[in-house]
Amino acid sequence: MKKIKVSFYLLFISCMFFASCASVYTPADQIIPEHIKRIYIQPVINATNQFGIEGSFTNSITDEFMIDGRLSLTNSPKEANAVVTVTIKRYILEPLTYDVSGVVEQYKLWVIVSASLVDEDNNTVLWTEPNLEGIQIYRDTTRRQSDDSFGDGMTEEDARQLIWNKISRNIVRRVIKGFGSITSISSKKVPA
Repeated sequence: MKKIKVSFYLLFISCMFFASCASVYTPADQIIPEHIKRIYIQPVINATNQFGIEGSFTNSITDEFMIDGRLSLTNSPKEANAVVTVTIKRYILEPLTYDVSGVVEQYKLWVIVSASLVDEDNNTVLWTEPNLEGIQIYRDTTRRQSDDSFGDGMTEEDARQLIWNKISRNIVRRVIKGFGSITSISSKKVPA
């Protein structure tokens, strides 16, 4: 009986030891440097063949920074401590489902952008996210007939604006909260 108690105590002590060693590693937050108070959002660069989509995306990013309110926006990079640059790399609209007559009912819009933050005071790149993605699946409202009731129907422009809003929030989160707050998709997933 005494051997059982000793074995039990040893087991308990070893469990406590290993439990204390198994703490979860959490790296320190890499928050934006304190000297950065003013930020400039460079107009979004459109590297796709989709005409005129960069303006609404730039506006969406600007709106998200204004909503957050922790950094003041400037009108030129010379006035700013940091500059956000964004490039739309891929814009893929693909049909997902068809009706019985072969007309597309549902689409998948997939947008991939790269974003970075440059510290203008120290002339260094603070971070780069090469493959931020936004995906929106939607039903086409342009083909809606009186007997159709999709409920989630929208236009391509509406779907694109939802993606801009999502990616803009991610960019603001990445600027404010730092490394690890969002991540890019794998380069292998990006279509050629």
